[in-house]
Amino acid sequence: MLQPTKTLTVQRWRDGTVEPSSQDVLIEEVPVALEFNGITYATMLVTPADLDDFARGFALTEGIVGKAQEIYGIEVEPTPDGIVLHMDIASARAHALKARKRSMAGRTGCGLCGVESLDQVLRPVYPIVEPGVISPAAVLEAHRQMTARQPMFQATGASHVAALATLDGSLIAVREDVGRHNALDKLIGATAGVNQRAMVMVSSRASFEMVQKTLAAGHVALAAVSAPTAMATRLAQQHNLVLMGFVRDDGLAVYAGAVHVE
Repeated sequence: MLQPTKTLTVQRWRDGTVEPSSQDVLIEEVPVALEFNGITYATMLVTPADLDDFARGFALTEGIVGKAQEIYGIEVEPTPDGIVLHMDIASARAHALKARKRSMAGRTGCGLCGVESLDQVLRPVYPIVEPGVISPAAVLEAHRQMTARQPMFQATGASHVAALATLDGSLIAVREDVGRHNALDKLIGATAGVNQRAMVMVSSRASFEMVQKTLAAGHVALAAVSAPTAMATRLAQQHNLVLMGFVRDDGLAVYAGAVHVE
């Protein structure tokens, strides 16, 4: 199995002068094919770590299964060309998948690659019934903890991170990947059994599909280091999701659900 990082010798130049050769750690990305009951559904470029979580989260956020219990098994198969994730899912879900099957070749962290029609983009997600109350201090504390738990980023400077936190700011789980969508899928797969109000933290912008994935997982808030898009904000407003952006050490901005932030 490939390791998530690789060490290489690099030549550096600084101020017009060549420096002695040194070692640098690079993040890996590998083609990962997702197969459901023998049906190849998508191929994504993914960092080869936490692949069971990625498979589970992808299946959930794509709406291939409705709950983690409909995934009966996951097999990780390394091949000369990449990795195949074989998933055994409920037969009714597999039949539905055949009807909607798409051939999706995803770039690293590609959000809507291969979607063939608008109804696939705007697939239904359930609104949040009661987000609860979220304090800015809790969001900033969760952000601080997330920043401190990024070993892959600290080694390579090239990964995204997604974290799940309680509404009081305590981290539940953290996942990293070269792609922001992949990191979120890994997080959702890892925390599929969490049954409490929780907020998602991401090290990227809050795009439409990041909001969609958060809603698909049933979490009540999404807090991003960068800005949200207008489309993402509309989706959050329509579904009662608390959406925050520009989360930094000293503040944040609330784009949807401000009544729940106090």
